[in-house]
Amino acid sequence: MTDLLSLTRTDRTAEDLVLSAGEILARYDHLTQDSGNVSWLVRTQQGDLFVKTAGTDAPPPPGGAVPYLDHAGRVGLLRSAVELARSVDHPALARLRTVIETADGPALVYDRAPGELIGVPSVQRGDPTSPYRRFATASAELRLAVLDQLLDAHVALESAGWVAGDLYDGCLMVDLASGRLTLIDLDTYRCGASTNDMGRMFGASRFMAPEEFELGAPLDARTTVFTLGRLVHHFGTGLTEDLSQFCGGEDAADVIARATRPARSERFGTVGELAAAWSAARLSSG
Repeated sequence: MTDLLSLTRTDRTAEDLVLSAGEILARYDHLTQDSGNVSWLVRTQQGDLFVKTAGTDAPPPPGGAVPYLDHAGRVGLLRSAVELARSVDHPALARLRTVIETADGPALVYDRAPGELIGVPSVQRGDPTSPYRRFATASAELRLAVLDQLLDAHVALESAGWVAGDLYDGCLMVDLASGRLTLIDLDTYRCGASTNDMGRMFGASRFMAPEEFELGAPLDARTTVFTLGRLVHHFGTGLTEDLSQFCGGEDAADVIARATRPARSERFGTVGELAAAWSAARLSSG
């Protein structure tokens, strides 16, 4: 069997490489997501690994969703993900083990993240057995522990210059037994402040800041603050969106209300400021 962790380059395609490495536990392609990327979960002699690629330089099969970007664009985002992983060391970030240059682009090899993916297709959000519902209705203690990790990881990311993009519940892997969070698929994060060059940016509209819909608008730490606030609001209220039901208490609810104000100038200026206010509110609530 091929040892993925010992390679840095191969003339083989990514799929051939992964198939030779062990037992395929899952394959993610146009049937499960619309990015155009192709990924695998593979059981190897070195442990369970997640391998992410930009797919092939070809149109998706008939019936599949149209990818957001062409192959070159997807490769560019994967190289940005590598830069992010190598610039920030935090326990809530997926562990990148190696990058293998294959015949169809880079293959990013990660340790398998523990737990379950919280984001599910919209038709499954009402299912009480889904990870989405089970996390949203978990104990306040567990939800707050996960949200603490989410904010702390983004303080570290901000310190390295990263601004969130396409951050939503599909980036959250949570072990619902231990409360451990792993963040995945941060490919569209940008290093440094920028401007909206797309109009409607990548992302789930439920969590996106107003400026992510406005061509030419600034994208910076206040954008990250808004999205983090929306995630905390959504799950901290048990999906009700009613801050009077927020699991962290009234002071923490006030912090989240400020983080998610539509006017950028009324939000916290940095993730660090948001996290400090959140920590103080959590302490005040006992």
